Order: sequence, then C-alpha cells, then structure tokens
Amino acid sequence: MLKILSYLLYPFSLLYGLIMWLRNRMYDKGILTAVEFEIPTISFGNLSVGGTGKTPHVEYLVRLLKDQYKIASLSRGYNRKTKGYILADEKSTAAQIGDEPMQFHQKFPGISVCVGEERMLAIPELLTDRPDTQIVILDDAFQHRSIKPGLNIMLTDYSRLFTRDHVVPFGRLRESRNGYQRADSVIVTKCPADLSPAEKEAIMREIQPLPRQKVFFTYLQYGKIYDMQSLEPVQISAESQILLVCGIAKPDPLVAHLNALSGKTFLMSFPDHYYYNARDLEKIKIEYNHIDAKQKWIVTTEKDAVRLSLKQKELDELGLKIAVIPVEVSFLFNEGDLFNNYIYDYINKTLNVQEV
Repeated sequence: MLKILSYLLYPFSLLYGLIMWLRNRMYDKGILTAVEFEIPTISFGNLSVGGTGKTPHVEYLVRLLKDQYKIASLSRGYNRKTKGYILADEKSTAAQIGDEPMQFHQKFPGISVCVGEERMLAIPELLTDRPDTQIVILDDAFQHRSIKPGLNIMLTDYSRLFTRDHVVPFGRLRESRNGYQRADSVIVTKCPADLSPAEKEAIMREIQPLPRQKVFFTYLQYGKIYDMQSLEPVQISAESQILLVCGIAKPDPLVAHLNALSGKTFLMSFPDHYYYNARDLEKIKIEYNHIDAKQKWIVTTEKDAVRLSLKQKELDELGLKIAVIPVEVSFLFNEGDLFNNYIYDYINKTLNVQEV
C-alpha cells in the first residue's frame, strides 16, 4: 500500500522538479542575479533534505581555519523562534538563533556566528558588525542561489547517494540530480571507516564528477562523552545501559556506536531539530526509571543538548542528568591534507586577488 502511495506522489515530484529547474535556469542565464562577495565565502550544502552530516563538516572547517583567520558562520537558523538577521552574543539561545548555530557559538567562542533567512542581505550586515571578518562559511546554502559562493561544497550520504534518489515528495532531493554540477567539490559522507578503494572507484563512476570537481570521502568519529553541565568526562562501560534521547535525522549509526560501548542502548527518538517540552522530559524520566541497571545514563547529541539546555530548570527539578556525545569527521584514504590544501589554495588565491 505504501509503495502505491509513494508512486502517486511521483507527478508532484515532476512538477516540483520542473519548478526548481526553471528557477535554476533563470540564475544560470542571468535572469535572476546572484551576488558575489570579495572575501572568501565557502558554502556547505546538499541536494537532499537533511541527514548528510553537514554540521560536523562545518565544524571541521572551523577548526582548520579559526586560529589563522577571522571566521564567521552564516546560516538560516532553521526552526528558530525569531526572524531576520541576528549576530549571536553572550545572551543568545537556541530558540533565538537555532540549534546548530548555537552549537557553533558555544564550541567556538572566537568566531562570529550569525543567522539570517536572506543571506544576500545578512552578509553586508555581518561585515558592518564585524568588519575584520576574513572568511564567511555559509551553512546549508546550496539552493540559496542569490549568493554565489567562492567555493561550493556539496555533501551526499553514502547510504543514500543523490544519484539513487528522487525529488521530493517521491524522494528526498530538493532539486534534480543535475544540481550537483554547481558544486566545486563533492563529499561522500558517513562512509564505513573501512571503505575499500574498489568501492570508492565504483562510487566515483556513479557520481561521474566533472573534470573540475574534487570528490572526497569521510566517516563519522564519535568523541568522548561528557556531562552536559559540568563538561566533565562520563565513563561508559559494558555494564552500563543508555537511554539515547535525540532529534536527529538518522540516529541508527549513533545507536550502533553506543551499543558497542555499553551493555544496551534504548532509543527515544524525536523529530529533527525538535524543541523539548515539559511533557517530553517527564516521558524521558519514566523511560529512564524503567531501565533496570546499576549504571545507566541519558545520552544526547550536541545539537539536542543546546535545545535541552533551554529546559535546564525542569531537568534539575526532575533530577535528570544528561551526558553529551560529540561527533567529528575524518577523511578516508589519507586525503585530509589534500582537502585542507584545497581549502587553503582557494583562500590564498582569493585573498591575493583582493590585495592586487
């Protein structure tokens, strides 16, 4: 029955794909204009609706550049409770700027973090507020074509390559597969850590990158679990049992990782970018109390932690302690330095042009 219903959606996918194709053609032909900025602008985005691991890739780039350049990140601030341009400060919350920008703001206090639906207008406001900004990282801007980034990086999930997907609502693509041609490089994300060279070559043949495009492969690495409030390390053993509370698109890899660390992991899954309420916390408390183990923990992701922290008073009242597991990316086939140099080459070229 579900398969029949999904095929009924196919005509709507064709219609939506046509609309996006016309929009892209108007930009390609110059009927709709895109703004370019003189400073280096690096965009991370994808063709699909979420789930490609964009956040840890943005963090990778921030770690790479933050000690050498004045960096700013700009995103829409998905699912925030505010509108318009906002530059994060010491009073900002996830509700005001969104969970991912808040995560960047907390982890990297030395960079400028801002949000704005109209990125074309937000960048000039950012440069007015922070005129010493040298590099802007555009978060989830692949379809935001009113800005032409200097470097356009597209992510695609190993388990659901864009080449095997379809336009929404029949599939999960925001536009047709041909949109990948706008990318300067493609990163295949969430690969197995032991991806073989033969499978790499097979994926390369499937993607069919253009001669100018670079293709990289990354996998997720989970970091050491820590207490959400004290930031002290939390020890998980084979005797521990875990209640994983998260609102992320694809929790299965995280569940598998925690199962490898602990005796058993129970999942309480919420929608992506979900804002928890008092009733949710009570349900979490009930599920936690049902776990029959001497050592047990509530674990969440860093994105969820910034949303859960909005309810810290309620968490304290319920006696709920939350542990947080960070996630980072690593490049396969010893290509981390190759990617780093690729980024540096673009930045140096752009900055040298400015000086001339």
